[in-house]
Amino acid sequence: MPLALLALAVGAFGIGLTEFVVAGILPQIAQEFGVDIPTAGLMATTYALGVFVGAPVLTVLGAKVPRKTMLIGLAVILTLGNVITAIAPTLSIALTGRIITSFNHGAFFGIGSIIAASLVAPDRQARAIAFMFSGLTMANLVGVPAATWLAQVYDWRLVFWLSAAIGVVTIVSVALLVPQIKAGKAIALRRELRAFTDPQVLLAMGITVFGPAAFFTSITYIAPMMIEEGGFSEAGVARLMVLFGLGLAVGNWVGGRFADRSLFGTLFVTLAAQAAILMVFWAGVENAVVASASVFLMAAFGFATVSPIQKLVMDRANAAGAPTIAASVNIGMFNLGNALGAWAGGATIAAGFGLASPNWAGAILSLIALALAFIARLGADAEYARAAAE
Repeated sequence: MPLALLALAVGAFGIGLTEFVVAGILPQIAQEFGVDIPTAGLMATTYALGVFVGAPVLTVLGAKVPRKTMLIGLAVILTLGNVITAIAPTLSIALTGRIITSFNHGAFFGIGSIIAASLVAPDRQARAIAFMFSGLTMANLVGVPAATWLAQVYDWRLVFWLSAAIGVVTIVSVALLVPQIKAGKAIALRRELRAFTDPQVLLAMGITVFGPAAFFTSITYIAPMMIEEGGFSEAGVARLMVLFGLGLAVGNWVGGRFADRSLFGTLFVTLAAQAAILMVFWAGVENAVVASASVFLMAAFGFATVSPIQKLVMDRANAAGAPTIAASVNIGMFNLGNALGAWAGGATIAAGFGLASPNWAGAILSLIALALAFIARLGADAEYARAAAE
């Protein structure tokens, strides 16, 4: 793989740590600011919504900026937002820091996906995108468990100082490893927006929203869920986050490898399996073995959908001659799904269904994504049949 992909993976590591670390430290945040768990969950929801809004905006504004300069600027945003969160005296300011941080996310992955795909042969593009996302999975495998432990032993604010430091490393790695790339042309909004009139693009983005939302519904509340319902200690929660990160790493590899062979087949299997695992998790939350296996498997099946969905959107948008905004907006859709999942999980808890209820809510979201995938496949088959008849 080209060294530029390594720089993209480093940036993905910093972004992944920033996004997912909240799941492991939610009780500490709630305690310091004197709020309940669903309210503290806004640390996840606001970040995800910020990505959804920031992705297309920064992509359009940065279209004529050289790619390397743009990536460095996005890493600066990552660093600044984490510093604000780390020093925040109130929850409102902490949420402001999360929103600022989130603005780098969609544009970084959107631009990164295009660069990654352009650096390799067509039959290796999904794997190249998966390599970039491997930084995010490594953040969950190593960074999030370590940060969870730091928050438990020292202070949750230290976690965001660590994320800011990773932002600085991202700036340096992009500067050293990413080659000089010419500035893009100004985005022709009318042409680019044509992609959003393509039913297949919209269906793929729908899968992006509901598929990842399923496991995010559960993982956002994993700490209070497992401490109160599963009888886990705080150290046990940190170990669960290791399993979650390992599941993401495995799922990322599986998704990238098999999507190049059968994109829709990969989606069908992973989405159906994710729904089944979440229902098992809900029923067996009090069993340590079942809970541990469920955390690993829901992460693996959930994240295996990411690179195939991103490639599906890029392929369809390329066919419409409008790849740039669609690639970044799809990352925003992924995080809209995260926001939906965090909200749905908090809503079921607030409604009195219990701390394990986010699991069955996530299963429902996964089945919705599966239905959209079947509809998208039927549409693709119909288009192929029409083209063959002509």
